[in-house]
Amino acid sequence: MRNVFLLCLLLLIASCEQKEKHLIKIQEGSGILISSPVYIDVSQLEMETFKLTNKGEPIAFEYDSITRQIWFVHQVDRSLEYTLEEADNTLKDSPRLTARKNDGNIELAIDNNAVTQYRYGMNYPDIEAIFEKEGVPIPEREVPLDSIFRKSGFLHPIMTPEGDTLTRINPIDHLHHYGLWGPWTHTRIDTTRVDFWNLGEGMGTVLFKEFQTTTSGNAFTGFVASQEHLDYKTKKEPQVALNEDLEVRLWNLGDSKRYMLDYKSSFSSPLQHGILFEAYRYGGGIGLRFDERWKADNCSVLTSEGHDRLSADGTKARWCIVSGESSDGLSTSGILFMSHPENRMHPEPMRIWPIDANGGRGDMFFEFCPIRYDEWKIEPNMQYGLNYRMVIFDGELSAQEAEAYWQAFASQKGIIINSD
Repeated sequence: MRNVFLLCLLLLIASCEQKEKHLIKIQEGSGILISSPVYIDVSQLEMETFKLTNKGEPIAFEYDSITRQIWFVHQVDRSLEYTLEEADNTLKDSPRLTARKNDGNIELAIDNNAVTQYRYGMNYPDIEAIFEKEGVPIPEREVPLDSIFRKSGFLHPIMTPEGDTLTRINPIDHLHHYGLWGPWTHTRIDTTRVDFWNLGEGMGTVLFKEFQTTTSGNAFTGFVASQEHLDYKTKKEPQVALNEDLEVRLWNLGDSKRYMLDYKSSFSSPLQHGILFEAYRYGGGIGLRFDERWKADNCSVLTSEGHDRLSADGTKARWCIVSGESSDGLSTSGILFMSHPENRMHPEPMRIWPIDANGGRGDMFFEFCPIRYDEWKIEPNMQYGLNYRMVIFDGELSAQEAEAYWQAFASQKGIIINSD
């Protein structure tokens, strides 16, 4: 079988009297054949309207007029050769992938089926329902718990294509857990320790500020959201310790049992002396609290280095598959997490709850944690970034497929067309 690394390009096949036309070929390698995003750099071309075809069939794409890039998903059932030509006009069909705002959430959907959402409105946990479910009294606090643990700027739910919910928010054991999110834990601002993760300590939080872009289309849907990491401890008034741009993209892989999510964080500190991320087993990166149905006896872990649920915590990996029993008990579902080679400390350290976590239940939590073993000094007004990709699936996803997905993610290069 073949592995598609989504690289390169071939020849110009146009004359001055014809519309500009280019033949593009996707380079193949060895391994498993998988579907993955690729882009064409058209910055050297004069044409402004485009038509992309594969064996004469139109291919859905998204055109970024600022970067002059055409993005599409190369799917496994297509030819490796594409044709890009100048179009009479760029037709706009009703988008198959949409970003829709709804009651404080932005829902990302494939064919009107929402598979995940980003919470930009403030979430106040239903404390009474949470504690009633567990049959324990609500602890008395000066400030109500729903205010202490309020939050925006997180992904929940993340659902499989068949509708199984994989994420969880506000479990009674960790009220500060919010689906998929990435606050920093042990940080130091000058000489003061500030925790943006454990909301109950009241030191800090991460909140949505505004959307920069939202995109609906036929190749991907997504958004770029500005988030503020707020320090409540070092000053009388809250101050912004980090400004973050979070880019999320949902890709349709043309597979009824799989889709892909990209999660890319770019951040900087406006503080005079920056901020220090201290080495700790939690913090930053990308963290996900899985649904409560997954416990010690019905979920598993496999990393790129061959570690399982018993041995994976604290090890480093390029990718990690977390999978478990589907809600009907008849199949499995899960998430393949991938760390980009340009990420700090790649292959990246992980925090994976041990099999006896939470009183022996074995609840599932996963995190790529770039500061697990080494501190990270964030200098003032310098730009930093972390880049992750996930494949959410029903059924099975093999180690060979995981490696192929990671290879495509790691080696993704644009197809560059030269106008000469």
